[in-house]
Amino acid sequence: MSLWLLNHLDTLTLTVLMVGVLIALAVTGSLVARRRHPHLAEGEHNEMVGVVLGMFGAIYGIILAFVVVTLWTQLDHTQQVVSKESTDLAIVVRTTRVLPPADRARVHRAVGEYVHSVVEVQWPRMRSGEPSYGATSSRVEAMYDALQAYEPVTARDEVFYEQAVAGLNDAVAQRRERISLAQAELPTLLEVLVFGGALVIIPLTFLFGLRSLRMQLLFVTAVAALIGFSLVLVLVLDRPFAGELAVSPAPYKEGALSQFWPERV
Repeated sequence: MSLWLLNHLDTLTLTVLMVGVLIALAVTGSLVARRRHPHLAEGEHNEMVGVVLGMFGAIYGIILAFVVVTLWTQLDHTQQVVSKESTDLAIVVRTTRVLPPADRARVHRAVGEYVHSVVEVQWPRMRSGEPSYGATSSRVEAMYDALQAYEPVTARDEVFYEQAVAGLNDAVAQRRERISLAQAELPTLLEVLVFGGALVIIPLTFLFGLRSLRMQLLFVTAVAALIGFSLVLVLVLDRPFAGELAVSPAPYKEGALSQFWPERV
């Protein structure tokens, strides 16, 4: 469900929708509670409700902060993994420029086909949460085959060849981590705590009575809006390859890898 929302709605629409729904539910619930239990407006239970609301609010705030920081760190790490993989591939391209023309062309062609498969085939699958290791496996094998087909002749060739192999090995390691990150999601228990906690905090605000209906509605609206914005942040950060804040495949089209994207010239 979260992937569908992120891939079909922009962040502004998603924010307006989620915050609006929570505010509408909070206002409606507050009005219903006030109508059915008019004595709540007297605030006779405010002391007890205040203590409970403060306790639950503090616990929920800690959980929410932990989740947001964790997801933000994961998003930043994912961007670093993508950058590292593309950098390693660029190293392969640069270090193989000393190879004979035929060998160089073979390696560059294999790398070019791989980056195209990552951007055009695997990236859409990562956006849908189904990255599939097999989507680019044949291209990885082709890069290894292209490098292994070359036999270094001089000591200089040996040095550059070893650097190219090391770069390819590192790129493949980053590829595996990237695919694993595309499959990662917030554990079910934390999802229950984050989204279920909102369903506990908001109804508690109905019990905090204020004589002024306007102030009562302002109070529940403010709490619902704050929680709504927080939930949107969690939803957007949970999937690093989906939505407007998604990690971009642009690094695979930049620097030494830009030669494989002639339409950018």
